[in-house]
Amino acid sequence: MDKRSLIKAMVAAPIVMGLNPASAQNKPFKIGLLTPMTGPFASTGKQMLAGVKLYMAQQGVNIAGRQVELIVKDDTGMPDVTKRLAQELVVNDKVDVLAGFGLTPLALATGPIATQSKTPMVNMLAATSSVIDASPYMVRVSMTLPQITVGVAEWASKNNIRKVVTLVSDYGPGIDAERTFVDRFLLNGGQVLESLRVPMRSPDFSPFLQKVRDLSPDAVFVFVPSGIGTQVMKQFNERGLARAGIRLIGTGDVVDDDILNSMGDATLGIVTSYPYSTDHPSALNKKFVAEFKKANQNMRPNAVAVFGYDGTRLIYEALKKTAGKGGGDALLAAMKGQIFESPRGQIYIDANTRDIVQSVYVRKVEKVNGELYNVEFQEQKDVRDPPRAR
Repeated sequence: MDKRSLIKAMVAAPIVMGLNPASAQNKPFKIGLLTPMTGPFASTGKQMLAGVKLYMAQQGVNIAGRQVELIVKDDTGMPDVTKRLAQELVVNDKVDVLAGFGLTPLALATGPIATQSKTPMVNMLAATSSVIDASPYMVRVSMTLPQITVGVAEWASKNNIRKVVTLVSDYGPGIDAERTFVDRFLLNGGQVLESLRVPMRSPDFSPFLQKVRDLSPDAVFVFVPSGIGTQVMKQFNERGLARAGIRLIGTGDVVDDDILNSMGDATLGIVTSYPYSTDHPSALNKKFVAEFKKANQNMRPNAVAVFGYDGTRLIYEALKKTAGKGGGDALLAAMKGQIFESPRGQIYIDANTRDIVQSVYVRKVEKVNGELYNVEFQEQKDVRDPPRAR
């Protein structure tokens, strides 16, 4: 290379280097969504994906100079599959954000990958209290079971329910729900006759519900993952618990809004606590429900749809705050502390814990205009995951 060529190369070098950040910013901003679209938890994946897509349809895909690209992977609800797909999304697809996680084991499997790659991880459902500690890059927009269980435990203590049996799915969220309910109910002077745990794989609630009937409590407190409530309700009726005067109470998963009508009038009067109901009376929620139904063949949104919707907003707003630059640490910082109005009410991401702060509602199943709804009648504002559950 002669002297003139060398000088030209030296002058050109900083110009090329200066273009690199801009060219990187012009690349698509990729969201990798891991959610169960097949298998026993497919309804969870369907609701989550619909919520994500609705927000993207409303806001568009050109955000802060970046084209947002959604890559959806069906993890079938199996942790090994989730882990493999998360690795592929980070290494091969080079996603900017990982999102989804319909069950606690799926989030736990992904945590180390998010940490190692410094990829923000938006948890849109996994509700075990401690799952947030699986990665310092995880932000939760959904709920924790301790957070949402206290409401129905307090209600039961004040409404002539003295003896209870707890019946939960045997994994992290179920154990959280059981512990929280038992602690609060006993503190308020109630009696827990027995705590029953149902295996996650191929669950059959019949023998457990028969045992509940034999114990003859005032109520059975139930937690099951989203989408499984129909089976519980069917076997609750077959075993004649309602005829025996045993009430069913629980967290809102057992009477999910999207399947409530199909569960029938036997659900009338069931009291649960949860952060969302399709019947939530705000103007924003009424608009959300109408647009969700229009986009999804009249399917009702449930809480998982709202979590997907809010999680997508969290990502969009973080991208805007970084002026389209993204970057793992910068995106994470931009997610912390966000506060906004959701279809469920005002929510806040605590900057220290990376966890959700929100209202929790006590609701009763009632018939409204010929359809079944979880009608809210009591609100607890600014509820955090209880410190003792961490």
